[in-house]
Amino acid sequence: MIKMLHSGWAYITLILIVFAVINAIIGLTSNKEFKEKDLRISLFTLIVTHIQILIGLVAYFTSAQFAFLTENGMGAAMKDPEIRLFAVEHPLMMILAVVFITMGFSKHKNKATDKDKFKTIAVFYGIGLLLVLSRIPWSQWF
Repeated sequence: MIKMLHSGWAYITLILIVFAVINAIIGLTSNKEFKEKDLRISLFTLIVTHIQILIGLVAYFTSAQFAFLTENGMGAAMKDPEIRLFAVEHPLMMILAVVFITMGFSKHKNKATDKDKFKTIAVFYGIGLLLVLSRIPWSQWF
């Protein structure tokens, strides 16, 4: 059940990150004013990604890959590409993605101009998006 929730919530999370990045790029390139709507998009994306990482951590610590990792060690996990993806690469990249998204939201609040706010969101959320896309287990998704 946790795995299904994690997979389903992942679609929502990915869509929102893409939407937040596109919104920030549009705001940056069109010199828009950073309004309440833009703040809400960034904040809602931040909240959804944090919920996803919590669900993901529960899924991780109850997974067969984590059991394999604890029983056989990191060396054995690194030799098997599928176990390495699920036990090491995917969790690490998703945690880093959430860290970048969190940093972006935190840093944008200190920016004086609307352009700098949009730029900060675009860069940090964009890095988070690239990290997410790099380690989504695509074979499991489709």
